Amino acid sequence: MPGYALILALVVAGPLLCPGYLLLRDAVSTPRSYLSDGALGLTAAPRATPQDFAVALASGVLDGGVVVKTLLIVGLWLAGWGAAHLVATTLPVAGMAGQFVATTLAIWNPYVAERLLQGHWSLLVGYGVLPWVATSVLTLRSTNSAGWSGLFGLAFWIAMAGLTPTGLLLAATVAVVCVAAPGSGWPRWRCAAATFATAAISALPWLTAAALGASLTPHTSANTVGVAAFAPRAEPGLGTLASLASLGGIWNGEAVPSSRTTLFAVASAALLLGVVALGLPTVTRRPRAVPLLVLAACAVLVPAVLATGPGLGMLRAVTDLAPGFGVLRDGQKWVALAMPGYTLSAAGAVVTPRRWLRPAVTALTCCLTLIVALPDLAWGVWGRVEPVRYPPGWAAVAAVINAHPGTVAVLPAGTMRRFSWAGPAPVLDPLPRWVRADVLTTGDLVISGVTVIGEGDHARAVQELLLAGSDPSSLAAAGVAWLVVESDSPGDMGLAARTLDELPPVYRDQHLAAYRIGGESSDIAPNRRRATVAAHLAWLALLLLSGAGMAACRVRRHINQGEDTPLGGAAD
Repeated sequence: MPGYALILALVVAGPLLCPGYLLLRDAVSTPRSYLSDGALGLTAAPRATPQDFAVALASGVLDGGVVVKTLLIVGLWLAGWGAAHLVATTLPVAGMAGQFVATTLAIWNPYVAERLLQGHWSLLVGYGVLPWVATSVLTLRSTNSAGWSGLFGLAFWIAMAGLTPTGLLLAATVAVVCVAAPGSGWPRWRCAAATFATAAISALPWLTAAALGASLTPHTSANTVGVAAFAPRAEPGLGTLASLASLGGIWNGEAVPSSRTTLFAVASAALLLGVVALGLPTVTRRPRAVPLLVLAACAVLVPAVLATGPGLGMLRAVTDLAPGFGVLRDGQKWVALAMPGYTLSAAGAVVTPRRWLRPAVTALTCCLTLIVALPDLAWGVWGRVEPVRYPPGWAAVAAVINAHPGTVAVLPAGTMRRFSWAGPAPVLDPLPRWVRADVLTTGDLVISGVTVIGEGDHARAVQELLLAGSDPSSLAAAGVAWLVVESDSPGDMGLAARTLDELPPVYRDQHLAAYRIGGESSDIAPNRRRATVAAHLAWLALLLLSGAGMAACRVRRHINQGEDTPLGGAAD
């Protein structure tokens, strides 16, 4: 089954096997990245921790583009393989036929397509871990023999999902829900304690960064606008509920496969939900699977309710009171919680009609149905997800800044870029992930003509100085050491030409120009940086040690099984 899952993952992400870098909307990969204060989450909202920390370490050994592309493909592979493993342990009556259907649904669905197009590669890693988390807890609940192996497995998968805060919250939710499953193994309190302890260690990077980092000013107006802008979206012919139930409905209408932008979306939803519904009667009779089915229903219904007028109003009130709850704004991403329950139901589809159809025939029909329901997921969502090549000037500018690191301001104004060499979709500026220094970014996003204000007040103040054409000494006083102009991207330059006329370029080509300002940066206190690095290392230690423990337990189990088999042959 891992072989079939890998084939499907490669069919989806095949273009990423080509040389180049993933640069699409929120996805940014560069040849090298560094442990800057921004990467540690100390100078901006820690949304990408410990992801940036992990990629910075790995890119010191392996090209950063290879690291990101590999992790994305591994995430998809784990989703399919994990779904089959979940079926094997929770619904064994479905057999291999059911595992094939579960694997197909886990990889081939609108959620994967839309998050790929949005560039959420690390979220897809967390998504791929969910069935493994469910299996780990259900195994601990069902038998006492799991022991250290089960505990190491649970810790490893939760820590792996902790690559991003949202992934950790998804994994912890699945684990807590599975604790409710009946069983004669570990008691519920012990499973819950292991889950919370592991999740707490995995959350240390972003909790520490949020507590010790630069003060970020919440904007009430931004919360109000952002809640509406990031709300789930109804796809053609489908209401919001049906869009979410069919694992679609992302807020960004441009990050949607073409087949879901027409009335074909109705047929797509009907086919996917039909496969799930066919197996539902079988799965509901399995008490161990019921918690995951309830979670799947909640994962669809709750975001749908929050997308209504009263729901949006409540969400605005909550985020105004506690800005940290802004993580709930993108309601559609929480639909990932439905995947384990959906895959179990899809596997049950081969059991329900077995009086009339052989499971192999039903499995083949269901797999083809799921693929036909979303034909343009293949090959990078029909070629829309593919690697790009950076012009040589990017490496040159990064080298110049890295030789004398200091805070960097960037023009044109704005957070997103549209480069002629990177395709038609907007992308996050790659520069912050390519230099040792911190790059000022406001975090402002323009969605359907509406600006959602970010937390970067210092960056906004510097941006206003640039657009007003201020003297370079004003920029230096604001702590700016470098100014980079990305002339290949359209955007507001204001009166910045006045500032540039007073500065000799250190580097310039048709795409980029770098100017030395010479301001002194206000550094984060060393003790805060050390504490944040320690929190990241705690997460990394949990990931590596639990992974090693899980592998050691499996090797020991295989050795013991071999010793119990006469002459090393097959057991009877």
